[in-house]
Order: sequence, then C-alpha cells, then structure tokens
Amino acid sequence: MSKSFVLTKEQVKNNISVVQSYLNDQNLDGIYISSFDEYINEYVPMSNCHRYFLTGFSGSTAEAFVPKQGKARLYVDGRYHEQADLECDLDTIEVIKASSQKGVFNTFFEDLDSLNLSNVAIEGQRTSVDFYKKFNERFELTVLGESTFEKIYKVKNIDKLAPIKRIDDHLSGASVSEKLSKLIQSEDEAYFVNAIDSLAWLTNCRGYHLPFLSSFLGKGVAVKDKVFVFINEGIEVDCDDPCVEFVTLSEGVLEKALKRIADYYKLTKLYIDESMLNAADYLMINNIIGKERVINNPNGIVDLQAIKNAGEIEAIKASFNKSDKAIYNTLCWVKKMVEANEKVSEKDLYEKTSEMYKEQGAVTQSFNTIAGVDANGSIIHYSDPKDDVLITDKSMVLLDSGGYFEGGFATDTTRTFMGAFSEGSKKQKRIYTYTLKGILNLQNAVFKPETTSLGLDAICRQPLHQAGYDYAHGTGHGVGIHVHEPGTGISSSSKRLYKLKAGHVVSLEPGIYIPGFGGVRIENIGIIIEHPSLSGFLTFEPLVYIGYEPKLIDESLLNTQEKIWLEEYEAECVKRGTSFLML
Repeated sequence: MSKSFVLTKEQVKNNISVVQSYLNDQNLDGIYISSFDEYINEYVPMSNCHRYFLTGFSGSTAEAFVPKQGKARLYVDGRYHEQADLECDLDTIEVIKASSQKGVFNTFFEDLDSLNLSNVAIEGQRTSVDFYKKFNERFELTVLGESTFEKIYKVKNIDKLAPIKRIDDHLSGASVSEKLSKLIQSEDEAYFVNAIDSLAWLTNCRGYHLPFLSSFLGKGVAVKDKVFVFINEGIEVDCDDPCVEFVTLSEGVLEKALKRIADYYKLTKLYIDESMLNAADYLMINNIIGKERVINNPNGIVDLQAIKNAGEIEAIKASFNKSDKAIYNTLCWVKKMVEANEKVSEKDLYEKTSEMYKEQGAVTQSFNTIAGVDANGSIIHYSDPKDDVLITDKSMVLLDSGGYFEGGFATDTTRTFMGAFSEGSKKQKRIYTYTLKGILNLQNAVFKPETTSLGLDAICRQPLHQAGYDYAHGTGHGVGIHVHEPGTGISSSSKRLYKLKAGHVVSLEPGIYIPGFGGVRIENIGIIIEHPSLSGFLTFEPLVYIGYEPKLIDESLLNTQEKIWLEEYEAECVKRGTSFLML
C-alpha cells in the first residue's frame, strides 16, 4: 500500500467524530469499515482505503469497526501487531490482535457479539459477501452507498488510467477461448468475475491501473464463447481477441447488460465467488438473475488460474531471473557503500531497489518494498523507510521486494543480510540460521500430490519450533498476476486448506522477528513440479536463486543434509553470478 497519501492522527480522530455523529443521528450502533475497494482488492491506495481514513493504519489488510461512541476498533493479524501499535493513536483506536488472518475473522465477530449491538451499517460496495452474510445473520443491517461519508473520503484519483493491452500469446500460454472451454461446461452457465487478477488472467490483458498491480479495473461476465468486460469511461483498450468484448459503464449499464446476457444465453446458473464480490453487486445480481440461480463457486476460476501452463511458467522464470539480478545488485551496492563508510539509509535502500529493478526492465514494483534496518526488521510489513535510520557494518537488514516484467506476472523475494562484510553477532546468526533451516527443509520437501498445505507448513516450522521460535504469518502464498494469488498457499491457519498440485507457484517464507532487536525473513518462490526421480511424488523447483548471507550462517546449527542442500543451492547461485560467496 502506497505511503504517498498521509493523514495525521488529528485528522483520523476528526473523521471518527464525523462518522459517530452520523451513527447517532441515524440510530445506528456502529459501522463496519473494510480495507477493500469495490473490487475487493487486497492492495488499495490509501487515498481510496476507507479503513485508513478511520484508523491511520497503513497495512494491506485489517478490519475496522466504529461504534457510535468510544474508541474505533482495529483488528489485525500477527503480521501487523507491532505496526498497528506504532501507527495508530491508541487513545482513539483500540487495536485487537489475532494470531492469524483466519483468526481475525473469528476474533472480529466474537468481539462484535460481545458488544450487544442491534443496528449496524456496512458500506455495500466495499464489503465482501461473506462478511455481509455474517452481519445479516446477527444484526439489523443498513447497507450504505458510496457517497454517505463523501466529506471524509474526499481524495480522488484523477490520474488517467493506462490503456488495457492484450499480452502476447507466448506469455499467456493459452487463448481466452481455451480458458473458457475449461471454465464453462454448458452454454447456460456463466461466471461473474469481480476479482481483477482473475479478469486479467481470463482475458489475457493487463492495465497497471493500481499501484503494485498489473491487472486492470473492470468487472466481467464470462459465458461459453465470450467474456464481457465492463470498464469505466475514458480507458483505452488494445485487445483484438474476438472472445473479449469491452463495454463502457454508465449508470444502469451493468444491470441492463446482465439481464440481456441472462436472457440471450438462457442462463440457469451464474457462478460467483462470495469472498471476492461486494455486497452491493451481490444484491443486484440476485435481483436480476434470481437468487436460486446464483451459485457460490469460489474454486471455479482460481483453481484453473493457480495451475500455471508452460507459457506462463517460462514468462515467470524469465521475470525471476531479472528480479534476482536486481536484488543481488542492490545488496552488493549496500555492502560496498557501507564498507566504504558512505552514508546509506533505509530510504536510500528503498529507492535504490526500485532503481535496480528498472535497470532490469521492470514496469513497476509488485508491492511496496519493505526495507527494515536492525529493529525495524522485526516489523513484518514495515512500510515507512526513514532517512535517519542508517545502515552500519553491524546492521542486519531485511529487504522484501518484487517487480513486474514482460507478461505482468509478479515476483516476490526476501533476503536478510549484513550491512557490509562484517560477521553477524551470535544472536543475529542464531535467528538467521534457524530461519535458513526452515526454508532448506521446505524447499527440498518431497510430498504426494494433493498434500495439504498444513503438512508443508509444519515441515518449515519444525526447525524453528525446536529452538523455541515461530512466526505470526503464513509460510507461503500463491504468486501469479498479483503477488498474493488465491488457489494455493502454505499455512497452518488458512481459511482454505489448500491441496498442493503440480503447476502451483508458491512463496516459501519462514521468519523470526524480535521486537526491539531485529527480524529475519528468507523468502524464495517455488513452482511445484513432479519429482524428477521419484515417481508419484512432487517437490519444489526454485524460481529464486540469490545466495544466502554467509556472514549470518552458523554452520554448527545445520545438520549434514541441510549443509548439502545449502551447498547445492549456493553452487547454482555461483553459476548464475548471484552468490555472496563470490565477493
């Protein structure tokens, strides 16, 4: 999430006061404020994130609730415990901490149940259907429109959106027609596509309409032979695929078009994904199509999207090769500058990372770079690099970055390293090496097809648990058109227990974070492949080849097999020119 738009704590306090005045005037007990835009996007610019206006918290995901009196309430998972305390005015905001993303959902509703609420409001275009249903079960519900708090949310994005362009066939690996034939089995079936990464995947188009995303803003209706794409006025389109038809939105256009499509194709089923559809559109769809014909099928598109075809895999590999060089060159620059007693701050590192990505041909970053020095490395999604925090030869630095190259597939890699060529301290080495043990064991795991993500999560965490460490985030997420892609992942607490399959691209990212001292995260991305020698088994093929930090490895903590895995990985990095053993 971009930090370019910043509110003061006093502004946040005033915004809460405006909302609470409205709640009291309308006899409402409170209002739910999500982190989403109308497309239920994870990464929303803060100038369009209503939750930010009412909490001051800049993390990518959280839930907020403003009661008619008292403190606003912010619900965060383990990635954001420290960050939320630092960013929020704790006299105005009560930060409620859950251990996991799934835990936030449960904690949120358990907390609301304890407040004895009766009349509650939501913002219909920014509340997912699954949340809407939960609210509707519990409370007398008021669904508010976008203009209700216009005087608060008065920052608008006035930049002209970039053209929507079709990517080349060799990058997509499959035509729109081929994707539709796999997705839709009958002419009387259709999908309403609200997730913009799924729409980009299905249409083989990219637009870069939001910061850190290669997708474009639009909504789609997919039928057997075509995808109808509804976009705002003024967006140019460069797509000659006969299976994709773009329609300009104005008031009532989507509703009328959906009715015509339903009549023409004689639809008996319209599939939706309730977790990726806003409540306002859900109510509109039910009204037009008929509730009995609207079917929640969250796995329909994402299961296809998550398994990469040969063309996508080649494009993704090419992107990671460039990303590897950008990161390696950045780390080498830092080490050499600090060794020469040149001043390098967190902000310098942040900016140099973007510069190095551009040198490798990146269109843009795939998320807001995390550059945390020493104690700031313990803030899992640290998003505010500072000019006055300097890197020294004793510093342990965490750099989490990614980019978009040709094809618009995201990369994502984390390396933790010493600021120069000095040996890390005993404590720095200890937490780094146990994190390294976790990723070595996971990256080299051998497992059966459709093994659940829970099993692999345990493999990664076990070396850390044996030393008394853990991390308050998932072990891995899907990576594709967006840096966080549904359909796969590795976690002990996912909302969905994924079954891992060949073709899934997944992050592998254990970490250890000690507030006030520092943090370690080592993140590689792996594609799940059939094991080259063990029939009937799967394993990971690394997409990231950047050497580990030799100055932070305590080899006495590695067992014999881990040393072999480390040596094999470093040998490949040496071959590619991206190992720190070469310096």
